[in-house]
Amino acid sequence: MNDFARYRGRFAPTPSGPLHFGSLVAALGSYLDARAADGQWLVRIEDIDPPRCPEDAASTILRQLETFGLEWDEAVMWQHTRSDAYQQALDQLIQLGLAYPCSCSRKQWQAFDIYPGWCRDGVCDASKPLAWRLRSDRGERPIRWQDRLFGEQQFDPAELGDVVLKRKDDLWAYQLAVVVDDAEQQITDVVRGLDLLDNTPWQRQLQSALQLPQPRYLHLPLIVTAEGQKLSKQNLAPALAEDEQGLRQQLFQALEALDQAPPQELASEPQATQLHWAVANWSLARLSPTAHRLNPSSPPAGD
Repeated sequence: MNDFARYRGRFAPTPSGPLHFGSLVAALGSYLDARAADGQWLVRIEDIDPPRCPEDAASTILRQLETFGLEWDEAVMWQHTRSDAYQQALDQLIQLGLAYPCSCSRKQWQAFDIYPGWCRDGVCDASKPLAWRLRSDRGERPIRWQDRLFGEQQFDPAELGDVVLKRKDDLWAYQLAVVVDDAEQQITDVVRGLDLLDNTPWQRQLQSALQLPQPRYLHLPLIVTAEGQKLSKQNLAPALAEDEQGLRQQLFQALEALDQAPPQELASEPQATQLHWAVANWSLARLSPTAHRLNPSSPPAGD
């Protein structure tokens, strides 16, 4: 259970391109869960990897959220401004003996399923650039938590490997940044896609080590293509619609993808009307854990 009285949720996209339909479903799910609980909904831009973040992608994402009526309650948090907080957390982990420098390259350990921990007891090659990794074999094991949709979860972080906290190129890695920022924003409930379920053990391990509150988790079923692939920017998912009719259609389709059974007449209503209905009728009990497969004969409107 979280340590805060009032629900605070968030949507935290990486600005590697415009939002697509899968992103919309994740954003909408987190928004509705927060609003139905009379809670706050925040936006964080996870821009800690500049090479992956084209110019203007973040502003495009924020504009897309606004056009769908998904309005946030506080100033947007930008991860590129948070380096000092991440360094403070890493220093704390180093002092606890839970983080270590690593010179190994992925090419060196490509024959293994996970990084074998060769640098745990000392850097293998101090002349090479160093990353920082988490000692996943220390602390509470296994990690257990209750997902609000998928039920009881149990993972041993050591079987997932020593995840990178800071990269060799001096950029911060996702696992540490997301934990520090969720705590800073006092996030009580994380609602996100199922593809991030197996990231949760590392994040709960870090929360425990850094003595940070642990939010509740709700992992939403993925949106997949007709071929069963996760809808993503990597497989060229189309950008969201921009015309008024397309916006209404896609918002309605996102409600259907979340199994909320919106009445058909809602499809022609403005976004504000659709959202008002969706907040009032949000039901986790309706949500199916099964992936939502897009119908190739009627793809989401967009370019």
